[in-house]
Amino acid sequence: MNFTKMLEPFYQTALKEAGADEAGRGCYAGPVFAASVILPKHFYHPLLNDSKLVAARDRELLKEVIQSSAISWAVASIDNTEIDRTNILKASFKAMHLAIDQLKPGPGLLLIDGNRFIRYKKIPHHCIIKGDGKYACIAAASILAKTFRDAYMRQLHEEFPMYGWNNNKGYGTWEHRKAIEKYGLCKYHRMSYRILPGEGEIKFG
Repeated sequence: MNFTKMLEPFYQTALKEAGADEAGRGCYAGPVFAASVILPKHFYHPLLNDSKLVAARDRELLKEVIQSSAISWAVASIDNTEIDRTNILKASFKAMHLAIDQLKPGPGLLLIDGNRFIRYKKIPHHCIIKGDGKYACIAAASILAKTFRDAYMRQLHEEFPMYGWNNNKGYGTWEHRKAIEKYGLCKYHRMSYRILPGEGEIKFG
């Protein structure tokens, strides 16, 4: 894809910035993944954008570029059991915290995709709505979270191929809903979401 809008390279220049984003929050099944990335100040790639706007092939290319070019990067996940025990919002924040924990060197400022976040230690943060389409470090985090989660769901597909997770990655597609209607739920589904088979509806507990 060819994007005309350039991402901002940084929010400010005084502190080392890390972007953080999650993938899989709205899925019926599987874990939520989060990534955090610190990029060099002059990093640029013409394909980098919100992972939802990047073709799968280009996401894989960007994954390699980000991993090799970043000052630091990390990915973490929270499984469906813990999502059910707490809730998806808390699980998403915990996954982000676990990813940030791994950054070496650590950041001086966090840029978080979205409008809410639980403060991480004493590090200041900014929540930025649609930040993965605005700032390079958040976009890079969205690429890593998405590609790592997609790879994990392809692994789970080998165990439960009837749900088509190699294609839908656990999202509530028609294919996935029809499989739930036919086979029921498995151990990787998020029971707290109260999935209604056949209706394509999802409710959050």
